[in-house]
Amino acid sequence: MTWRQELRTACSNKLALRSEVKMRYAIVIERAEGNYSAYVPDLPGCVATGATLEEVEREIREAVSFHIEGMKEDGLPVPLPTSTVEYIELAA
Repeated sequence: MTWRQELRTACSNKLALRSEVKMRYAIVIERAEGNYSAYVPDLPGCVATGATLEEVEREIREAVSFHIEGMKEDGLPVPLPTSTVEYIELAA
């Protein structure tokens, strides 16, 4: 394990012990044929679906909370948010 990984793990464990820490995770929302789906790049396996944008946003928020709660219960470090979102503009 590199020193950066050790530092990240130590920080993640320290943050997991504090119940009121707020973290900001990037989410990706995609339009499917009949609904929307969302996932969190920093939390592999954390996904949600919904019929509307509002519903998928509500569902992914609940999924993130559930996912993090499960990681804490299992004694796993909660990953720090590292993903960022940027948009680029191109002539199409």
